[in-house]
Amino acid sequence: MKKQLNVSAIKQGTVIDHIPSTALFKVISILKLDHCKDMVTFGNNLDSKVMDGKAIIKVENRFFKDKEINKIALVAPHAKLNTIKDYEVVGKYVVEIPDEIQDIARCFNPKCITNHENIDTYFEVISKSPVALKCRYCEKITHQDQMEIK
Repeated sequence: MKKQLNVSAIKQGTVIDHIPSTALFKVISILKLDHCKDMVTFGNNLDSKVMDGKAIIKVENRFFKDKEINKIALVAPHAKLNTIKDYEVVGKYVVEIPDEIQDIARCFNPKCITNHENIDTYFEVISKSPVALKCRYCEKITHQDQMEIK
């Protein structure tokens, strides 16, 4: 049987694979890919042997920094990043939620000082599945369904 690609290859950039279908547009939003000038290709509800449907994003000429990768990990904890150069995969790794999160998520507590003063947020990750973050300032727990990424 002839193989068919669902999404075309990119010359150089990053492929984010194994994104849960429900998190695709969150990833696009937090990485601000809707404002990207380079080619962005995405597919949703693709067949997967390990997931109930996955999403994939291909971004030409963009290589993500640690802070952006941590954002991806918070909304798609099992996503895989592939670095592409000259149409070849030169780097491959699974995102990982760090033990501490600095200034990439908001505290859900409306009374927390971080929502009133211009200061960075700090969280201790108390659970990685499902994600739960403890605020260093007010000590409230922000759960995954309450999480807002900056």
